[in-house]
Amino acid sequence: MNLLFFSALDLFPRPAAFSREAAGRAYFVLRISNFKIMLTKSKITADQLYKILKNIKVGGSVCTYSYKKCEEFVPLINEINELKEEKNAVILVHSYVSPEILYGVGDFAGDSYGLSKNAMETKAGIIVFAAVRFMGETAKILNPDKEVLIPGLLDGCTLADSINAKDVRGLRKEFSGYTFVCYVNTSAEVKAECDVCVTSANVYDIVARIPNEKIYFLPDKFMGMNLDAEMKRRGLKKEIRYYHGTCYVHEEYGTEQIFKIRTEYPNAKIVSHPECAPKVCENSDYVGSTSQILKYMKETDAKEFLMLTECGLSSRLEVEFPDKKIVGSCTLCRYMKSNRLEDILRVLKNPLDRDRVVIPESVRRRAHTCLEAMFQYTAKN
Repeated sequence: MNLLFFSALDLFPRPAAFSREAAGRAYFVLRISNFKIMLTKSKITADQLYKILKNIKVGGSVCTYSYKKCEEFVPLINEINELKEEKNAVILVHSYVSPEILYGVGDFAGDSYGLSKNAMETKAGIIVFAAVRFMGETAKILNPDKEVLIPGLLDGCTLADSINAKDVRGLRKEFSGYTFVCYVNTSAEVKAECDVCVTSANVYDIVARIPNEKIYFLPDKFMGMNLDAEMKRRGLKKEIRYYHGTCYVHEEYGTEQIFKIRTEYPNAKIVSHPECAPKVCENSDYVGSTSQILKYMKETDAKEFLMLTECGLSSRLEVEFPDKKIVGSCTLCRYMKSNRLEDILRVLKNPLDRDRVVIPESVRRRAHTCLEAMFQYTAKN
């Protein structure tokens, strides 16, 4: 179960008429968010929004929330929530997107794998994906009959943009006999050229289950290096080759930041994402996807943490775990942060051609096979 909004239980009283047997999306959303159902029944106020967001301190001025800023957000939030009900739309939000979107209008929030499953399960006719283009493409691959809209004005990704279908076809000729494993941070056309897709949450287990010893992983070189190290740690004989792409956010983190924090905060836990360099991961107390990090934060007794991932996750942690302290600094993703409430409202009202995700059917079918392989390997767990 996604942990989104669990710390906000006291903010919105449950309506007397509500029952757990309530049909449709309303109850399903409530399982994810203990107050999101209230936003479909009554409008959120600036007081309520400020109470949720006031503890966020990471990311500089981009992710700090005054009461005045919350007052500015509320009319947009309420209009979006009303409009998505009218249009039978659902809003999927990656954890790296700004908190006013995640906590104000998001129906589902999480990492790539969780949101991919949400995209398959939703009965909404329109999916607004507040993230980046490749995630919207993933939703479209799984939901060909639904309209998928991307509101972000900068919808790229340094990982996804580092490789294209032609590159993969060339690599497959060079590395004949290898199973091609692509990270979810790739375009639909790249997925269509690969054998199985993975996320940061399941990459190790899936590659361990692939019967072929020869694996080509793309496009993230750091995740490829970390994958190679993990297979060796598990005692598995795998020949791992990998591409040269990187995430510009995660490649900025280095061991000097870890050593500095360990000196200043000796009890702090160092938490990193597998897109970080191997030396960073080796010197971390925990390495995982965004959903795995959220689970770790819930279960550990530690009180101080250095988060070596995008600032959006640190913002979530400050809201959902107010008794825990985030130390050090983080890096913002310019692509994720290009998602704005104004553009979500715009795409719901009058989407432009560039906002719509369109994938040629021949590409979509082959990319679907790649994604389906991921779900099949994951089901074996």
